[in-house]
Amino acid sequence: RIYALKVMNRHLSREVELVTMLMDEARLAARIAHPNVVGIVALGEAEGLFYIALEYVDGIALDRLLARKPTFRPPKMIVPIAIDVLNGLQTAHELSDGEGQSLQLVHRDVTPGNVIVGVDGTALITDFGTAKARARATKTMPGVIKGKVGYVAPEVAFGRDIDARADVFSMGVLLWNALTGETLYDTNDIAKNIQELLTKEVPPPSSVGL
Repeated sequence: RIYALKVMNRHLSREVELVTMLMDEARLAARIAHPNVVGIVALGEAEGLFYIALEYVDGIALDRLLARKPTFRPPKMIVPIAIDVLNGLQTAHELSDGEGQSLQLVHRDVTPGNVIVGVDGTALITDFGTAKARARATKTMPGVIKGKVGYVAPEVAFGRDIDARADVFSMGVLLWNALTGETLYDTNDIAKNIQELLTKEVPPPSSVGL
């Protein structure tokens, strides 16, 4: 079998918190067994390098796929991809521990770069490195935004308690951007992005761009 390796840079491997975050990601994602989630096979260390071995997906990240033909974004292709990702996220959101208690898992980085589209058309969500869960050993410091600014939900941007709805919001932004070929929220300026989250009216994708 072929696997993909996610390897931590050697100089980062000396940072205990970063290594713990990597282990968190592997431990959480390994619990998820779903055809729309990239599976974790193993966590290891070799010659001072920490790595995660992942299920290899013969395909391409959604952002790269869309960039190949910027004017070709048919809903009959985009919408099934979104449904696949939502199915995978639902399984992650419903994870529980051995006692049946919810792990309260939230991905927090649902973006085109973390969606892999296989050659068979199946889409999978990957990279739980910024995920929030009750079982994590590491916690986010106050004032630190996890995830890409242009996709985060308002409650994430304001540092409030979050749940699965934050991922659904991000998926909505991803779908809007993918269908229109435009960017709904500013991705370079945090202050501007937060202002737009509060005030911007979102037009229907059918009335925008492509």
